[in-house]
Amino acid sequence: MQEVLLSITYPPIPITQVGPISLSLHGVFAAIGFYVGASHALKLSDKDGADSILFSDALTWAIFGAILGARFFTIPAQLYNSPSYGWGDIFTLTGSYSIMGGMAGGIIAAYIKISILNKQDFKQYGDYAATGLILGTVVGRIGDLAIVEHLGRQTDSFLGYEVKPGYDLAPQHNSLECAEPLLTCGTYHHVAMYDLVLALGVFFIFRYFQKNLTFGKGAWIGLWAFWYGTQRAFLDTLRFGMGDATIGTLTWNQVGGTLLAILGIIFFFKNKNVKTN
Repeated sequence: MQEVLLSITYPPIPITQVGPISLSLHGVFAAIGFYVGASHALKLSDKDGADSILFSDALTWAIFGAILGARFFTIPAQLYNSPSYGWGDIFTLTGSYSIMGGMAGGIIAAYIKISILNKQDFKQYGDYAATGLILGTVVGRIGDLAIVEHLGRQTDSFLGYEVKPGYDLAPQHNSLECAEPLLTCGTYHHVAMYDLVLALGVFFIFRYFQKNLTFGKGAWIGLWAFWYGTQRAFLDTLRFGMGDATIGTLTWNQVGGTLLAILGIIFFFKNKNVKTN
C-alpha cells in the first residue's frame, strides 16, 4: 500500500437507510446545489429586468431535464462496454448518473421551454445560468466529499485522500477498502475536491469579469461550457481505470467534456462582441 506523510483523511458518511429509502448526501447536496444555483441565476435575471417568471418556469423544467440527462448521458458508454446492456438496464433507478449529463439535460429542457414553447431568446437566460451552474457544482460536490466518491489513481500528493482501515467508501470504491492490522489502504487523488476548489475559484473569476466586461448574449454560457468541459476532461485523466465508464482509452466524461468544451468555445466566439464598461 502506498503511504504518505501528509494527506487528507476523514471518515466518510455512508449511505443511510431511512425506512425504505436509501439516503445519500450525494443526492442531498445535488438537490441543494441546484436550488442555490437556480436562486443565484434568478437574482441576476431580476436585477437585469428579465422575465423572471418565465425563467423560474424554465428552471422547473430543468429539474426534470437534469434527472433524465444525468441518467441517459451514461448509456452510450454502457452500450459500448457491454453489448448485452438492454432496456431493463436503461430504465432503472439503480444505474449510474453523470453530473455533466444532468447539466446538459437541464439546459436542453430550459431551452425547449424558453425558445421553442415561449419564443424567447434563450441566450440571455443562459448567461444568467452560467455562474449558477458553477455555484451549483461547488455545492453539489460537497456531497461527493461527504461519501468519498470519485477518487482517482494512487498518489503521494498531500492533497490526496488517504483511505484508512474500516472506512466505508462510496460503493464505487469498495475495492479500495481494507481492514486492520493494515495502517493505511492507500492515498488517492481526491478528484471531487479538485473539481470543487477549481469551480469556486472560477465562480469569482466569472463574477469579476461579468462586472467589468460586456459580452454579447450567449457568450457567458459558452464560456461556462468551455471551462467546465475542459476541466472535466483534464481531471478525468486522474480517474481512468477507477471504475468509471470508458470508451477506448478515454472515460466517457472525457469524451463528453471535450465535446462540451468545443461547442462552448464556438458558441462564445460567435456571440462575444467584447466591450469594456
